[in-house]
Amino acid sequence: MIRFKKKLGALTTPLALCLLVLCGVGALAQRQLLPSAGARPEVKVALAGSVEREGKQIALDKAQAVQPGEILSWQINSVNEGDGAARDYKAVGHIPAGTTFVAGSASGENGSTVTYSIDGGKTFSTQPVIEERQPDGTTKRVAAPVSMYTEVRYEWSDALAAGGKLSASYKVRVK
Repeated sequence: MIRFKKKLGALTTPLALCLLVLCGVGALAQRQLLPSAGARPEVKVALAGSVEREGKQIALDKAQAVQPGEILSWQINSVNEGDGAARDYKAVGHIPAGTTFVAGSASGENGSTVTYSIDGGKTFSTQPVIEERQPDGTTKRVAAPVSMYTEVRYEWSDALAAGGKLSASYKVRVK
């Protein structure tokens, strides 16, 4: 029993010293006396919707009920409030049930690439395709109708810099 205590005591001193050094480094990094472990992005995303009525845009929260045939405009605004760039940033807009995507309405600023999903966001493509049975019984891959679109995704080639802002938009028609 005495030998065990001596061995434990011998290990305790170096362990305590290591903990003190690690804690000191952590405190110095927090005070920015040493370089930080890395800047981090913090992207805040806001979604705003409006409906077109009589040539005017009315915010959805003030529009009450929407009617079949009306066009809803969705705006996705992203702001990087962190201190590091958001690399490979993507924004995804959902196409609500009871609506259909309006072809050609997706746009994003700063050279974004727009892709679409027809499977609830599992896969995305610039031109989703489906297999269509032909009269002779064979199948052919054809462009999916926009009525099948479930999500629209925006990707930017450049990182979203700290303090940077991006916006994207799309429209849907109420069924």
